[in-house]
Amino acid sequence: MKAYIPVFLIIFTFLFFPLYSKDKEREAKTMELKVTRLTWTKGPEGTKSYALISDDPDAPIGTWVHWVLYNIPSNVISLPENVQKSKRLDIGALHGKNDFRNFGYGGPCPPGGTHRYYFKVYALDSMIDAGPGLTKKELIKEMEKHILAQGELIGKYSR
Repeated sequence: MKAYIPVFLIIFTFLFFPLYSKDKEREAKTMELKVTRLTWTKGPEGTKSYALISDDPDAPIGTWVHWVLYNIPSNVISLPENVQKSKRLDIGALHGKNDFRNFGYGGPCPPGGTHRYYFKVYALDSMIDAGPGLTKKELIKEMEKHILAQGELIGKYSR
């Protein structure tokens, strides 16, 4: 059994700015998003890949998944601003499906109040043996017994 030790932290601030058309009602599926770079420190020895899950536990229907990304190569410790929303990134990482049923990051759109948005990065001792499109639940099952360390950042947003 691998030790579960939080040895790295996400170290760059995460900001997001949803942009709404003044003439149309907002819709979470059509919302544009601007994200700053997300960076974490190198995982422990034996790290083969990283995985990222972002979710909102304050959503009225239960935790809402905004982003699932896995098979981030171990030499990558940063994601650029506005990560592409394709199934496979240029670096080889794979997007899972978020609760908007899309690939890539789906921005915040709380119906009211302030919501917390968790960004969890996992250092894994292997690559995930699956293609693109895993859900958060499926990814968590695949990561079992492979997590070497994890870090998280919590952002808050209200409109």
